[in-house]
Amino acid sequence: MNAQAITLGPLLLPLALLLSMASAALTLVLAKALGRRAGVDAETVAWHCLLVGALAARLAFVFEYRTLYFSAPLSILDIRDGGWNAPAGLAFAWLFAVSRMRKVPELTRPLRWALAAGTVLFVSGTAVLTLQGPRGQPLPDLQFTTLEGQPAALRSFVGRPTVINLWATWCPPCVREMPVFQQAQTQYPGVNFVFLNQGEDPARVARWLRAQKLDLLHVLVDPQRQASARFQQQGYPTTLFFNARGELVSSRIGELSAATLEEKLAGVIR
Repeated sequence: MNAQAITLGPLLLPLALLLSMASAALTLVLAKALGRRAGVDAETVAWHCLLVGALAARLAFVFEYRTLYFSAPLSILDIRDGGWNAPAGLAFAWLFAVSRMRKVPELTRPLRWALAAGTVLFVSGTAVLTLQGPRGQPLPDLQFTTLEGQPAALRSFVGRPTVINLWATWCPPCVREMPVFQQAQTQYPGVNFVFLNQGEDPARVARWLRAQKLDLLHVLVDPQRQASARFQQQGYPTTLFFNARGELVSSRIGELSAATLEEKLAGVIR
């Protein structure tokens, strides 16, 4: 386990995802138990509230980055990018619940307490994860090599916002997000994009990049996975976002879309 995820065999489960699942489960369990006491089916209504909230959270995020999503409409359905607007989701879940409670007053007590418990768990858990996150960690003084065998120090990127992508050629999500990063290099010339391959040799990485027709800047190799150890990451892709002072601002475990990358970059480009 690291600070942001739990490893279960081949699966790497982000704590934020587990928190969302736990909050939803608590809501449903309480709705069922309290609804049974009140003689109403509060569990089904709670399910509907959660579905409305999830849909609203996704659509609110899509609307915020609509230019990027509308250029590739099917990407709206690909929720693997982690694009959600949690406040919008909570607000719509509660609005839907209030509308149902007004129609069926018997639902008020069980639904209100169930949603309140789930909301408190989610909000407090999110706050804890934020406070305990790796924010502020400096770019480590680690040395790697380029594909040409030249030495490269991570600290040399201090001075501009820097995005470090930990990846591997055998990782499908890594492969899928690479075109997004290639485009971002052009779109954000003031940002360093560093592609730090984990556990593979330069020749293999170079062959793979040629086969994929990818033209990436700052491709470095880390055969011993020093970066994974330093940042306590066990799964790929993991993307780390540093400000111009070389301080870690945020990170993302899992695949990025153009929209979720833009959201993260907003936190380091001031």
